[in-house]
Amino acid sequence: MTSGRLLLIAALAAAVSIVVLVLVGLPRLNRAKSPAPAAASAAAPAVPGRKIKARLFYVSQDGLRLTGVEREVAYGEGTANQAREIVNAQLAGVAEPLVSPVPAGTKLRALYVTERGEAYVDVSREAVSGHTGGSGDELLTIFAIVNALTVNLPAVTAVQLLVDGKEIETLAGHVDLGRPLAKNMSWIEE
Repeated sequence: MTSGRLLLIAALAAAVSIVVLVLVGLPRLNRAKSPAPAAASAAAPAVPGRKIKARLFYVSQDGLRLTGVEREVAYGEGTANQAREIVNAQLAGVAEPLVSPVPAGTKLRALYVTERGEAYVDVSREAVSGHTGGSGDELLTIFAIVNALTVNLPAVTAVQLLVDGKEIETLAGHVDLGRPLAKNMSWIEE
């Protein structure tokens, strides 16, 4: 083979490689640049004045279960935005006779919903530092948040709690939080 012919083959191979990279690489590059649609950090604010009815969970009178209470919650466009509004309502302080199972001062830091329907809910450190302890209280805290999302949003199938942006093993030493938790209505008062 002559050197001219080798040079022509090398040039053709380079051209084919560039075309393949452009055709394969550009769609990936465009997808990587687009923001995640379900990320709460890029979320639109709630629609002013518009509300939905949502079932939120508070400590029952006997202190051993949760009781569901229908409340008005700000409307959020899309699953992640509505999830954020529901969690914010669940974390908000309540007037007597209701008692929140979530430690006072706990705030929502971020929220993300995957395509599989798993919600990742990042709360502030008060969820741990202000917790009363005990396995029963820990279960009520966790399932108030898990059930508030899974009962009200069919697109959310499970909830993973994070604290200050980090995965945690447990809130108060009893319940494994190493994976997303599904709805559990056994903690709800009939």
